Amino acid sequence: MADDFEKARDLFVQGIAEFEAGRFDAARTAFETSLVLLPGRVSTITNLAATHIQLHAPEAALRLLDQALASQPQDQDAWWQRAMALDALGRHDQMLAALDRLLQLRPDHVQGWLRHGQALQKLERLEPALASYHRALALDPDLPSAWTNCGNLLKDLIRPEEAALAFEQALARGADPALNGYFLAAVRGRTVPAAAPAQYVLGLFDNYAETFDTHLVQVLHYKAHTVLVDNLRGLYGTHFKRALDLGCGTGLCGRLLRNITAQLHGVDLSAPMIDKARALDLYDRLVQADLVQHLQSTGQRYDLLLAADVFIYVGDLAPVFAGAARVLEPVGLFCFSVELVQGDRDFELKASLRYGQSEGYLRALAAEHGFEVVKTLHHPIRERPAATHRGPVRFPAQALIGPSG
Repeated sequence: MADDFEKARDLFVQGIAEFEAGRFDAARTAFETSLVLLPGRVSTITNLAATHIQLHAPEAALRLLDQALASQPQDQDAWWQRAMALDALGRHDQMLAALDRLLQLRPDHVQGWLRHGQALQKLERLEPALASYHRALALDPDLPSAWTNCGNLLKDLIRPEEAALAFEQALARGADPALNGYFLAAVRGRTVPAAAPAQYVLGLFDNYAETFDTHLVQVLHYKAHTVLVDNLRGLYGTHFKRALDLGCGTGLCGRLLRNITAQLHGVDLSAPMIDKARALDLYDRLVQADLVQHLQSTGQRYDLLLAADVFIYVGDLAPVFAGAARVLEPVGLFCFSVELVQGDRDFELKASLRYGQSEGYLRALAAEHGFEVVKTLHHPIRERPAATHRGPVRFPAQALIGPSG
């Protein structure tokens, strides 16, 4: 028995080392073997559950954590891991309950309060979420992620000055400068970056892939893809040799483009989005890449480029137009939607964290890069509930379609 205990302990220590090194398969094996020798040990069960979460098996983690908490209902680590497993499953009401229990046991758990705020935010309980972030900051004023989360909440609560101060606090405490600078620009409107940071776009869409189509079409009543494709009819024929779906996402445009083009290619920054598009079996080629870099490097040529609701993440469209001119055939169409803005600025970053461009800017870029504007239209392309819950807000957009010169 003593020998088994020693072996189980050594395997537990090995599992911790493998986990910390990111070798999660090896960590799982070590923890499972340790439990064979010393069954029921709560710390081993909890660490095995944490490993399952890293291996994208949160249901298996929950079964283990139920076992651990049945044995030791006061175990703080088990409640923490339970919250993480429920977060991975998107069960945020249950995640919140697990964190409530953890914080009863340990009120000074900084990360617990941070995650408590995140759970409330995901449940759209914004004021309570802000209070939880403040509890985290009371315990650790130098926690940059809490300052960033506060800023985003205050932005959504239409308190821009307070939001700006929170983003400045985040930056002063070492938060990601590109990301927080982007957020700050959205509420201050001073120095506007040329495009959204890649990590923001990836964070948004990597976690959005599973529910993207349903949420976009059924909740936001999104229609940019149908507006653009419907308006291709009658412009230089109704069939294309090769089309490129810029920012193809899960393939909403692909469903409409497949019947009007001999070859259909797509490019998107998000790997999960590309995986969803590939599952449709509509595209002849899919590439995971930044769209500007792809336009600058691809050897393919196209007679149709289409970008539906993509340029809300790109402010400066000059590199896009240059890339489009490079890959389009001598007679080809560049069709896209933007959120139109008024005023003297070429583009601006809105508090919604989306870019808008002016019509004058778009026409100037078209002329500079050899395009002729053949059709424009103004049309609402999506709805969403306003932050103050006063009803839907419609975002006007312009679709501009032009052939290469």
